[in-house]
Amino acid sequence: MADDLFASAGLETTAPRPLADRLRPRQLSEVVGQEHLTGPDGILTRMIESHSLGSLIFWGPPGTGKTTVARLLAHSTDLDFEQVSAIFTGVADLKKVFEAARGRRALGRGTLLFVDEIHRFNRAQQDSFLPVMEDGTVTLVGATTENPSFELNAALLSRARVLTFRALDEEAIDRLLGRAEELEGRPLPLDTDARAVLVRMADGDGRAALTLAEEAWRAARPGEVFDGAKLQEIVQRRAPIYDKSEDGHYNLISALHKSVRGSDPDAALYWLARMIDAGENPLFLARRLVRMASEDIGNADPQALVVANAAKDTYDFLGSPEGELALAQAAVYLATAPKSNAVYTAWKQALRVAKEGGSLVPPKHILNAPTKLMRQEGYGSGYDYDHDAPDAFSGQNYFPDKLGRQHFYEPVERGFEREIRKRLDYWARLRAERQQR
Repeated sequence: MADDLFASAGLETTAPRPLADRLRPRQLSEVVGQEHLTGPDGILTRMIESHSLGSLIFWGPPGTGKTTVARLLAHSTDLDFEQVSAIFTGVADLKKVFEAARGRRALGRGTLLFVDEIHRFNRAQQDSFLPVMEDGTVTLVGATTENPSFELNAALLSRARVLTFRALDEEAIDRLLGRAEELEGRPLPLDTDARAVLVRMADGDGRAALTLAEEAWRAARPGEVFDGAKLQEIVQRRAPIYDKSEDGHYNLISALHKSVRGSDPDAALYWLARMIDAGENPLFLARRLVRMASEDIGNADPQALVVANAAKDTYDFLGSPEGELALAQAAVYLATAPKSNAVYTAWKQALRVAKEGGSLVPPKHILNAPTKLMRQEGYGSGYDYDHDAPDAFSGQNYFPDKLGRQHFYEPVERGFEREIRKRLDYWARLRAERQQR
């Protein structure tokens, strides 16, 4: 209502509006960076052409056009546009929205309900959408920056199609800046290097790119042109897109872990730096490096665990920024170490057998017998003290009698595990010989 009043009073064109709002696309073909959805053969284009729009979930980073596209869909399909944010909306508010949508439906009008940050609704709140989606009261378009598979109810996902919005690439950001220059009627006060810096600062966020451009125009004196260093000084540095508790966090730690596993020290350093730069807790990174040392290197280089633990202790002692170098040293060591997941694999197998086998008792010959009764029951009977055996190896059975001998650990032919393999093969031969006697 307020928007209509301002428009009718002729104030819409004189009231100050951010550049991003003034450049908001008026039709789907003007949306940049999402051609896989909005291009001539894009799924959204096809939906509009067929005049059939089902419920949708828009998944993607900030500033990629999710809200704008939802508005354009409503306009193109003659649906009333209703927008709510999960941050500010409760169950009572949703009931009012649903009632209004039912009233429109009774008059023959449909409603596109756009829910921003839909992942912030709890499970019960998400379930409240199901009846109005099923009976056609609303066409739901939810927007989320988080992985819908983890954050949204399966029932909700089964009734909506998930469409992925991509971070804007450099070409898309540059096209946005070109449109801004055309709208303003003047070039950005940036040299070629500074323009590239601004594009990188935007971090795939179109809204952020236009905000940075606006700041550059405000700061420039007549005839002044900024280089890259001056631009960074003027607009400051935009915080990296990174949520320490959600997708950004898990995506980057996954990239770090896989870079270490893939023996790429340069990539490992890059992802470690990205996370440190974004404000990740360095002790979380230290704990993950310790985990990598056990999971991906293991006994191929037993020193890896020592180095990772030492890096954790060093950071604990020095803090930032001095202690961060120890984490970088550990990341490089782990990435360049020989790799083996033999212990990791063996441990998983052992856990499985332990859970499936139940509470099997150890064989009596390896049990201690501190009392006469226990000795009478055969505890400790027949135990061979390995240090008294030839080669300090008795070859006895240490598994429960009902389970029988199991084989979990299979060393690889890399690093120190090559030596372990030789020992195990040697002991296996001795065991076979001595069990035949």
